[in-house]
Amino acid sequence: MRGMFTKAIVRPPAENFGDGLTTAELGAPDYRLALEQHAIYCTALEQCGVELIRLEPDERYPDSCFVEDAAIMIGGQSAIVTRPGAASRQGEVDSIRDVLSRVFPSIGEIRAPGTLDGGDICEAGSHFLIGISERTNEDGARQLTRMLESRGFTHDLVDIRGIKGLLHLKSGVAYLGSNTLIVTEALANLKQFRGYNLIRVEPGEEYAANCIEVNGLVLMAAGCPRLKARLRDDLDYATVSLDMSEFEKMDGGLSCLSLRW
Repeated sequence: MRGMFTKAIVRPPAENFGDGLTTAELGAPDYRLALEQHAIYCTALEQCGVELIRLEPDERYPDSCFVEDAAIMIGGQSAIVTRPGAASRQGEVDSIRDVLSRVFPSIGEIRAPGTLDGGDICEAGSHFLIGISERTNEDGARQLTRMLESRGFTHDLVDIRGIKGLLHLKSGVAYLGSNTLIVTEALANLKQFRGYNLIRVEPGEEYAANCIEVNGLVLMAAGCPRLKARLRDDLDYATVSLDMSEFEKMDGGLSCLSLRW
């Protein structure tokens, strides 16, 4: 079982949130509703006992509310700042680096020609699942594996290129602790997930695979009753459902909106 989360970095969307990158084809987000959903998300984290480090909106980077992509948290003990695969997002790292450098005595960094998005990295206890995607290249993944090995962590690479509907690895997988993964059917049969207890997301509820376990509660997307019922009734997880409609329109989910340690 992982340790308790005590802190998280969050940043609300800026007014030009709708100018960000997306492949979702779900229409333009409603900015005011996105702000409301983000505020409720932050309240849920606080109710889980997490102290929030709140950054100001940054109109220079319309995608910058998705703070998870800018850094990797390593066992709550250290951090690695990334080099996002979308060139328009690489400047987001600077403000996250500033915050983390005040928290941790030293932080690692992914460097060119490597690219790596935090959304491609799933920490599963002392083991890391590292997605190779359109945003995270093999060089970035290799840099991360060396840093992990130097800190005593193990890893597996998971190539998701060509799997429809997965921008990032964590679009289709989440770690709940206790050797348990939530996975979409597209990922469920991969060899890297053998040995885990798998909770398969049923067709039509794939978006709910991007959920987060925070101090005993599973925060998950609203509108996915079958997964919620299975987590609650069959597996005895406490759940909190959050409306994420405006972030789904911009390829974002629950994990994307905070950096937790």
